[in-house]
Amino acid sequence: MTASTAPTSPHVMNTYGRLPIALDHGDGVWVWDTEGRRYLDGLGGIAVNTLGHNHPKLVPALQDQIAKLIHSSNYYHVPGQEALAARLVELSGLTNAFFCSTGLEANEAALKLARKFGHDKGIERPEIVVYEHAFHGRSIATLSATGNPKVQAGFGPLVEGFIRVPLNDIAALKAATEGNPNVVAVFFETIQGEGGIHAMRWEYLRQVRALCDANDWLMMIDEVQCGMGRTGKWFAHQWAGILPDVMPLAKGLGSGVPIGAVVAGPKAAKIFGPGNHGTTFGGNPLAMRAGVETLRIMEEDGLVENAATVGAHLKAGLERELAGLPGVKEVRGHGLMLGIELDRPCGVILQRAAEAGLLLSVTADSVIRLVPPLILTADEADQIVAILVPLVKAFLAEPQAA
Repeated sequence: MTASTAPTSPHVMNTYGRLPIALDHGDGVWVWDTEGRRYLDGLGGIAVNTLGHNHPKLVPALQDQIAKLIHSSNYYHVPGQEALAARLVELSGLTNAFFCSTGLEANEAALKLARKFGHDKGIERPEIVVYEHAFHGRSIATLSATGNPKVQAGFGPLVEGFIRVPLNDIAALKAATEGNPNVVAVFFETIQGEGGIHAMRWEYLRQVRALCDANDWLMMIDEVQCGMGRTGKWFAHQWAGILPDVMPLAKGLGSGVPIGAVVAGPKAAKIFGPGNHGTTFGGNPLAMRAGVETLRIMEEDGLVENAATVGAHLKAGLERELAGLPGVKEVRGHGLMLGIELDRPCGVILQRAAEAGLLLSVTADSVIRLVPPLILTADEADQIVAILVPLVKAFLAEPQAA
């Protein structure tokens, strides 16, 4: 693509470091840009396109819904909300759901639930435990809960009421909260996405669950990126055999149609009453149809199991080909949520991979992230390895900047 034909967006706010690519259409795990170049989609819209692109079961269902009703106010019952809520309750073991449009909104709602939970108990200034390297969104409240000073810079003063602790250290959590009567919740991602594909250990999750029970805190698990079958379970925390009290969802729930949800258990499901929270677009008929159909297709096509088996195949291939390579610190993750951590910043690999026909992302400066559609096959996983490994080897062979 020449500079003269590279797409530009001069009237759009400059909030993204975009590659000179504009995508035009897709099919399965493949997408084509406006210049006709084909890419293997290892990013899935950042863990959003669960069913890939142009799915033969999803597209007709959405076309059918668009012809009926796209939006309706929440002044009225929306049958799709109950249908999707019932499925999420069944899959999660929780009891009720609230629908919104994004992961940020879902996390914001969770924070409001925690604060009202505290106020209802007579706690005037509720505090919520959050984690180093966490990412929960870019509103002022979710930004304050986020553990990344770079994305917080320039937006102070941040919201108070957060206690930050390191991952997988139950002693640190206990020390940070000991004797503090204002703590109301512990809020975390089962696997941190933007933070670099860092997972909570299953035993640690069980310890946190026990601590929350002992202190009457809400256990709030952000499954926005790692949920919806991505790790080989419907929700990543299920590997630990626990139930949260509050679970924000988004991204893959609608296969690309904007959708968010907060699924809650008995301790939190009745905290909000009429007037306490709301949304204009959340729970609209189109988004609800997308969620219902996504779950149906995932179940029919065995995509949760596929994420586990193909993800293990992809991880094994990366580990095999990168084993012992100086500069590769770790290949980690679960299912189709994988990260390759290098010993140096590697942002240039984003464009180099695109030029080689593979879409991915680099997060936390030095972690190559792969979150492809859950329809990925073992053969397509092998193609990811075949494209990516030579790029990593060539990059690590270059002299490091002084």
